[in-house]
Amino acid sequence: MSRNDADVAFIKALAELLNENDLTEVNVKREYGENDSLNVRVSKFVPQAAPVQAAPVSYAAAPAPAAAPTAADAPATAAGGNPADHPGVVTSPMVGTIYLAPEPGATNFVSVGAQVAEGDTLLIIEAMKTMNHIPAPRAGVVKRILVGDASPVEFGAPLMIIE
Repeated sequence: MSRNDADVAFIKALAELLNENDLTEVNVKREYGENDSLNVRVSKFVPQAAPVQAAPVSYAAAPAPAAAPTAADAPATAAGGNPADHPGVVTSPMVGTIYLAPEPGATNFVSVGAQVAEGDTLLIIEAMKTMNHIPAPRAGVVKRILVGDASPVEFGAPLMIIE
């Protein structure tokens, strides 16, 4: 068995270990010799409920008739549905762990209602022990933050909505 085949078998065994023990992540460094090692991180996405945002409550004697949605209503309609379908969604460029603040105990980079400029740091994704600052792809206002601090994230997962 070649070293490459042994590494593949090792990674498969780690994935099985992950599933059999209900783990979300395994991080292992395998030493082969001086300046020769294999670093492996196996993780699985654990879906988490989106943060609950309170909606205003209004009381009326009779419900108003529903109007047909217009093009101007499209962002509002998408915001109530699947966040991934919203035109202002910012998605994860990688798999990793989300951090909303630069360090524990510090204030978050952004909050709901914050005005951001293109290129401003929205959050950090830690991937393979590297802290990756995720910039705002456009200027706007942060409408929703869809992830929690220190939570795992998959590639392409919705992170927040900027309008």
